[in-house]
Amino acid sequence: MITIKSAKQVEKMRASAKVTKGALELLEKHIKPGVTTAQLDKIAYDFIISQGAKPNFLNYNGFPGTICASINDEVVHGIPSKRAILKEGDIISIDMGAILDGWHSDAARTFGVGKISDEAQNLIDVTRQSFFEGIKYVKHGAKLGDVSSAIQQYVESHGYSVVRDLVGHGIGRNLHEDPSVPNFGKAGHGVKLAAGMTIAIEPMVNAGDYHVAVLDDDWTVVTDDGSLSAHYENTVLITKDGCEILTL
Repeated sequence: MITIKSAKQVEKMRASAKVTKGALELLEKHIKPGVTTAQLDKIAYDFIISQGAKPNFLNYNGFPGTICASINDEVVHGIPSKRAILKEGDIISIDMGAILDGWHSDAARTFGVGKISDEAQNLIDVTRQSFFEGIKYVKHGAKLGDVSSAIQQYVESHGYSVVRDLVGHGIGRNLHEDPSVPNFGKAGHGVKLAAGMTIAIEPMVNAGDYHVAVLDDDWTVVTDDGSLSAHYENTVLITKDGCEILTL
């Protein structure tokens, strides 16, 4: 359901987003060779709880972690594990969120582990910038396709591909709400945006082909061709003049 937030509800969304932002900033300091994704998961969990919030990914549809920790060719939904040990040159996408006072936030970042290749860094940079290319079109009265098209065009202009099987989403009282927010599409099409809506915009970008597969754990999504993948996401409030990126 698409919900227009009141000023009081927006403040609660901001508070939730502050927790998610803080957790990601803390995790970035701990990402280095030799660290396991289980350790990162514990750091995120402890921080979220310390802020009086709860992890909204934990046990969501049975997901066993506070964070999704996806390494290299893993696109999203990587399960934290003691066996997943970060190595020099890896890239890791962390997707996570918090629920505070009944309101959800959601964000993702891709980080390099130690020194990474120029190719990997460029993929991370293009993925991040594609979000901001889309943001240029977010405002009251705009069509969602304007945002989606801008993301897709920017990504493809750099020779990368946008994942089709996974999209962003509305967010508020629930982690996933309407509308779906694709990272591909046609300008001038789609849902009309309105001030007070909150959405999670999250480009997932592959260095190779856009096709993906799900591993036997029924969670981890990987690139079909084994190419690297990066992810960047923020919870965004639509305003009359543009937007406010709540998790920045």
